[in-house]
Amino acid sequence: MKPVSAAPPDPTEPRPDVRATWRARLREAVVPLAGRGFRLHWCGYLLSWAGSAVAPLALAFAALATGGGPQTLGVVLAAGVLPQIVLLPLGGVIADRYHRFRVMVWANVVCALVETAAACLLWSGAVHTWQLAVTSGVCGAAGAFFVPAADGAVVQVVPAGQRRTANALLKFGQNMGKMAGPALGGVLIATAGPALALAWDALTFAVSAVLFARIEVPRTAARPEAAAPRAGRPGSGLCGEMGRGWHEVWGRRWLAVMVCQAAVTGAAWLAGYQMLGPLYGQRVLGGAALWGVVVSAFTGGLIAGAALALAWRPSAAGAVVCGGTGALALPLAAIAVRAPLPALVAAFVVAGAGLELAMVVWLSLLQERIPGDRLSRVLSYSTLGQILPVPVAYLLTGPVTESLGLHTTLAWAAALVTTAALLPLVLPQVRHLTVTPPRRAKAA
Repeated sequence: MKPVSAAPPDPTEPRPDVRATWRARLREAVVPLAGRGFRLHWCGYLLSWAGSAVAPLALAFAALATGGGPQTLGVVLAAGVLPQIVLLPLGGVIADRYHRFRVMVWANVVCALVETAAACLLWSGAVHTWQLAVTSGVCGAAGAFFVPAADGAVVQVVPAGQRRTANALLKFGQNMGKMAGPALGGVLIATAGPALALAWDALTFAVSAVLFARIEVPRTAARPEAAAPRAGRPGSGLCGEMGRGWHEVWGRRWLAVMVCQAAVTGAAWLAGYQMLGPLYGQRVLGGAALWGVVVSAFTGGLIAGAALALAWRPSAAGAVVCGGTGALALPLAAIAVRAPLPALVAAFVVAGAGLELAMVVWLSLLQERIPGDRLSRVLSYSTLGQILPVPVAYLLTGPVTESLGLHTTLAWAAALVTTAALLPLVLPQVRHLTVTPPRRAKAA
């Protein structure tokens, strides 16, 4: 009797992802850019972020140029955050109810106009602090409409199997803009003053608006609300639609838990990184120069994380998001124990890479799990959950640091980030969250 041989492999059966080489995956990473709609979206998004990274620096130096001090600077910067907290839920509803790319166009047009006016006032020498605060506030309000629309628009121009790659490309471009923008802004401010920097930002908003306006989507996808039935919505009108978005979040236990996770980890991280980090740089590292190296390491980690997301496609979304978020505890702990500079830089690189990978996987998960007619609303509440506790954290961190000391406060912040990041994995709903592998995803 002949031994039974294994059946030959079916040539039509796709090979497992584990056999794909990194080089092949990197080639696949640029596939979404072949589509005209996403290519325009990516270019406009990159250009908009390159300009937006300049604006806070320009407004800060413009506020100082008017004779104001730290308090004046705080007012101008806070004016850009508060409108986002108030308007994000409304921005999500508008993006779901209307043409998302038109929302993005008008948000960019508004920012271009208001920053052009601010630049003209700076050139004339007649600018006042309240005018800079209004400029910051209007752009912050426009961002509350732009961000949910931009994140939700990906599902309209990218097939389902390419969305994770598309999200990684957007994050990669965004981080490149964050890295290059402040450097360009510093050169513009040093050579020609903050007015030219604001004018540059206004120009990038205007060009981005033109690119977004050229994106064409099918009529059936132009208004996302028409894509799915609207049964069971709580009420009508804008308030009812915002309430529906709230129910979409809290009706999914895993989503509500992860939004709460982001609220805690984000507040603890930003308080430690943005407030206590510079203080550590001044007291321990000897000044802004070495702290600038640390900040650059974090930005480099963000870029590395976006590149990793292009080549690596994990399906265990819950574990990746929790683990990547938990990586933010590493630099806080490294500062708390006064780690050597090389170890501190490495911790910030790992934290940036983990955070960016987690963000790409999280966005891809929402785009897959949330119906298109409700996606921007859910994204707006997710973003709101991240930024809502931040002002409170800023206010509490100062007194706590005075009471416990800098290093003890940072140690507690690291412990809080670790606990909040990993605790959701106790729930099976979070632990078993997965993202559909690209080859199995249905066409959009």
